Order: sequence, then structure tokens, then C-alpha cells
Amino acid sequence: MPSEADARLIFQRRLREAREVQGLSQKSLGIEAGIDPFVASTRINRYEQGVHEPDLATIQRLAKALQVPLPYLFATDDKLAAMILAFAKLSSSDKDRFLRELGGRKGK
Repeated sequence: MPSEADARLIFQRRLREAREVQGLSQKSLGIEAGIDPFVASTRINRYEQGVHEPDLATIQRLAKALQVPLPYLFATDDKLAAMILAFAKLSSSDKDRFLRELGGRKGK
């Protein structure tokens, strides 16, 4: 299990990476997440640098603005993070099929 410091570093990196993939500036991400426009850039910068930690409600708004599932921001393994993103993009029926497939492979 990662330490608390490791979890912070993971969150900081995934937040920055997701923002860059979306092509958002720190300010625009902050505004989309409901942060006051006058401090949005500074707040996101401080979250990405680890100077401050957002509360859970803010993290949820950031994930929504970034169009990523909340667990993605905390995935400790890059392959797991990629799986979370890929799974989120599947249709409901494809998610069910995928989970059935995984369940059918237990013990093999």
C-alpha cells in the first residue's frame, strides 16, 4: 500500500497529466471545477505542486471537469490508471461483458 506521501504525489501527477490531455490551462480547469476565477490558476497550481490538498468535493469536481473517473486520480499503477480510463469509455453492456469475462477466468 502506498504511503500518504506517495498517494499525494500520484494525485498531483495524475491531475496535471489529465489537465494537459484535456488541453486545459490551470485557470480554465479551476473555473470549470467551480473555483473562483480570481484564484483558480493559483489553486490548481498549488494542488499540482502539492502545496495544498483539495477536499474530496473539490477533487470530485476536478475529476468531472477533466472527464476522468475519480479513481483514476489515485491509481497507483500506470496500467491500472489506463484500465480505469478505458473501462470508463465502454458502454454499459460492454462493461458487463468485460466483468463477466473476468469472472469466468477465476482459478484458471
